[in-house]
Amino acid sequence: MGCDEGFRIGSFGDVRREEAGASLFERVVATGTLVMREVGGDRAGEMSGHRFLGSAHVMPEEILKTAGTRTAMACAGRRIVAAQDTTEINFSGRDRGRKGLGPAGDGKTPGFFCHAMVAVDADDEALLGVLHARIWTRPKERAADRRSREIEDKESFRWIEATAVAGDLLGSATQLIVLGDREFDIYSQFVRVPPGVDLIVRAAHNRRLADDERLFDAPSDWREFGTMDIRVPPSRPGDAGRIARVNVKAGRVRIAKPRHGAAIDPATVTLTYLEVREINPPKGNDPIIWRLLTTLPVAGEPDEFAAAQEIVRLYRLRWRIEQVFRAMKSDGLRLEETQVKDAMRLFNLAAIALTAAARTIQLVDARDGSSRPASDVAGPDLIAAAKAIGPTLERKTARQKNPHDPESLAWLTWIAARLGGWNCYYKPPGPKTIRKGWSKLEAMAVGYAIAMAQQNV
Repeated sequence: MGCDEGFRIGSFGDVRREEAGASLFERVVATGTLVMREVGGDRAGEMSGHRFLGSAHVMPEEILKTAGTRTAMACAGRRIVAAQDTTEINFSGRDRGRKGLGPAGDGKTPGFFCHAMVAVDADDEALLGVLHARIWTRPKERAADRRSREIEDKESFRWIEATAVAGDLLGSATQLIVLGDREFDIYSQFVRVPPGVDLIVRAAHNRRLADDERLFDAPSDWREFGTMDIRVPPSRPGDAGRIARVNVKAGRVRIAKPRHGAAIDPATVTLTYLEVREINPPKGNDPIIWRLLTTLPVAGEPDEFAAAQEIVRLYRLRWRIEQVFRAMKSDGLRLEETQVKDAMRLFNLAAIALTAAARTIQLVDARDGSSRPASDVAGPDLIAAAKAIGPTLERKTARQKNPHDPESLAWLTWIAARLGGWNCYYKPPGPKTIRKGWSKLEAMAVGYAIAMAQQNV
């Protein structure tokens, strides 16, 4: 297995492990699988991958921290949405021989969980990479007295932890908005927002307000700002998604601390509350109702409706983390089908799968033209090889020439797609074509680096 000089997933205390990890990652991206026989390419490559995953020096925390540092560099000077969510890796029907796992969501089947956060450019909606993740198993016995425990001792603290990590990593972003679904509706998070961070959270609880009213009743006498169209992302493979027309209301609310809230948390917190309700949904579709809590202002803004629309648009970017999870699991790398049995090896493989899924999505996105630099996904050796290889793939017609800025991510994806067999006509290249081309590009980059080194001897 070869690897691109400069793009690493960690150092792991030894240059050989560093190179083995980089090689394994690139091969997972190129092959689109986590089957070690296919990833390795041959017996030696397969065994190298297994040795890496099983090394006591290799930990998922280092893989994820390295990814987060790289992503943070891509976020500098940009408005960033940090979308977080949790996914379950459930080995139902595939649990034979699994070791070191706890119960999955059903409380019985062996599995583990991954809470991840990805960075998205708030303006062009490009996925920039993985910022943070935590991988864990649940104990077999459920914890007692859940409500009486401090938030730091609860599993839900992972949301607050991820927000803090984003705040620490993305100090160079011009704006940082952290968002999440209903599980992110945590009172302690609203009152412990890191400096320079804003939140958009889908409300799960019909909370008590300071005036003893209930949150979901608050908009009953608010005026409607107007209607807007939102794109509903696909819910399953083959689903094209749809456009929904919604009414939007927004106002300020003062939420009271819940009865079992932490003693150190203040008694109330003031937030913006939005109610987004679909008008006349298509037959067979449930109407969309989004109830959003945010630290971003609407009331008092020069154009309140525009401010509310922007919050709705930003919340919609949460689908990016769902897309990464799908690419990591059933729609892509199929982590739940891996033959790796041991928990620690699985955790290392999950960290690689998460970052590889994000990389694949970045490449597919770029086919339509992305101004992001190629260095977001590739090191200098591969980019240098692509500069030499690219012109040989162009033909006489305008459609068969690379239209993108040199060394941009779109330029690199065009080269990979051509190597994968795309003829520049008909439909855009899909993930399989791009992965096939990436595999060829990676192999050619290794040969190019060797040839250049021999010329310089």
